[in-house]
Amino acid sequence: MTTLYRDWKMAPGSEVDGFLFLTGFNGMGLDGTVSKDAATQIETAFDQVFSVLEKARMDASHIVEVTSYHIGLKDHLAVFKAIWGQRMCEPYPAWTAIEVAGFASDGVVIEMRVVAHR
Repeated sequence: MTTLYRDWKMAPGSEVDGFLFLTGFNGMGLDGTVSKDAATQIETAFDQVFSVLEKARMDASHIVEVTSYHIGLKDHLAVFKAIWGQRMCEPYPAWTAIEVAGFASDGVVIEMRVVAHR
């Protein structure tokens, strides 16, 4: 994720007082590819979130809040919920899903904002 830091001038995550605030991770792979499949994009976003958590020695149990942003929310909400159910664990975090008009990267349909706590 060095490219994010170098080119976008943003950290993948910043920790303050035990809270880890993650950059919004979307369905674009770190190699710049975007699948046309919503499920693949959702998995990609989760993979990136969990990669940052792992570097911080955290896991799903540390996540306290998620805001997910979607283009076509109703088209892939069931898929998102199914993947969420596979990737998250108790205690479940607060979650808000929001429909948006677009993202900076073409073809992206999902982005997640995550806050974790030690």
